[in-house]
Amino acid sequence: MVTPQLLIVDDESSLLEFLGLLFQGEGYRVATASSVSAARERLALGDGFDLVMCDIHMPDGSGLELLRELKEQHPQASVIMMTAYTSTKSAIEAMRLGAYDYVSKPFDVEELKVLVQKALEKSRLVEENVWLRRELEQKYTFANIIGKSRPMQEVFALVERVARTSSTVLVHGESGTGKELIAKALHANSPRRDKPFVPVNTGAVPSELLESTLFGHVKGAFTSAIATKKGLFDIANGGTLFLDEIATMGMDTQAKILRVLQDRRFMQLGGVQEIQVDVRIIAATNVDLRQAVREGKFREDLYYRLNVITIDLPPLRSRREDIPLLATHFLKHFSEENSLQLRSLAPDTIRALIDYDWQGNVRELENIIERCVVLSSGPIINSDLLPGHLTGRSYSSSLLEHNPNASLFDIIEDIERRIIVDKLERCNWNQTDAAEQFRIPLSTLNQKIKRLNIEIKKRAKD
Repeated sequence: MVTPQLLIVDDESSLLEFLGLLFQGEGYRVATASSVSAARERLALGDGFDLVMCDIHMPDGSGLELLRELKEQHPQASVIMMTAYTSTKSAIEAMRLGAYDYVSKPFDVEELKVLVQKALEKSRLVEENVWLRRELEQKYTFANIIGKSRPMQEVFALVERVARTSSTVLVHGESGTGKELIAKALHANSPRRDKPFVPVNTGAVPSELLESTLFGHVKGAFTSAIATKKGLFDIANGGTLFLDEIATMGMDTQAKILRVLQDRRFMQLGGVQEIQVDVRIIAATNVDLRQAVREGKFREDLYYRLNVITIDLPPLRSRREDIPLLATHFLKHFSEENSLQLRSLAPDTIRALIDYDWQGNVRELENIIERCVVLSSGPIINSDLLPGHLTGRSYSSSLLEHNPNASLFDIIEDIERRIIVDKLERCNWNQTDAAEQFRIPLSTLNQKIKRLNIEIKKRAKD
């Protein structure tokens, strides 16, 4: 933890020495200045003071003027003003200029120490909030959504224009193309960035619970409603609500979503009073909603309400020039995450990645790169570390190359493990989907996963 640094400004040498020794004894780094000009010189060195304690009446200038300059140059620093002359006017002016507090001499030492602790805590929180905001903005700026291809550049341009508005946005794309990442970028670059971003995968919430999840409920609305609970619309008030897999919603819930979009009002389950909200809706789907409307599976009026602006995310196979960029990005991430030397891809590995069709899109590529980083024993990732379905190589030939003395049982078990892991990766680690594709019961697949010590990874969102 970084030790807080204090600057104490006062023209009384005895008080300056006393305060310096006092706060050094409290564990702080302390610098002192006996004049306004000396304080300006210390501040110009860029030492990054967390707290400045300054007398208002100085021989060569006003402490209030120094306060004004300090808040302009270092707004995150807290300032405590000191004076031997009690003046309500000076106190009001100091607070107006951004001082944390104002103390009159002589002051109680213990009270002053507590005041300094509180002021430093405020400085820390302000700095932390600035850092978190910068982190969020950097993480979801368009430059960090990887892609130099023309389709992605068109997406970036559209996101940049749309982010500044409050328009409803529909993000369409195959599973794994990064729909939630686009939604987060829209929010992080919008005027709502300081308010909540609330995501919900509507397809993962049981239909009987979805209404309560979105709109909340009052106590006694149903058997298990032992207390009133806010819904996600209420939690997202002022910010953004991201409705993923919106095509999975039932017609009744669709009607209620439509009403919120139209009137900005809703009622909790079992409630009698309307709640007004200001929420931006970003919805996402991997199906053709127009076709769903024609089939009677999605409300036409809701479709037109959602389809104000549509962002179509291209599948990875249609922007192959982005694959090396994405792979390099994931290599760096997983190398750092696992405290490994930065890996690089051999030319034959890059070619195999570019040639593959990536039905699981960016998410599948991310899973494959993580696997390669973890399994690699050196800095170069050769194509033999790729799953067999990427290279067309048989599982057994790869195993025998690396284990020429393996027993038949070990070979068969290893082949089975590779096949199951490959299938799970292609199904985004959804065991149910994998079992259906294998045409075996889910319980049988789970038994094999347990017997073969396959570590199941958390399913990634789109």
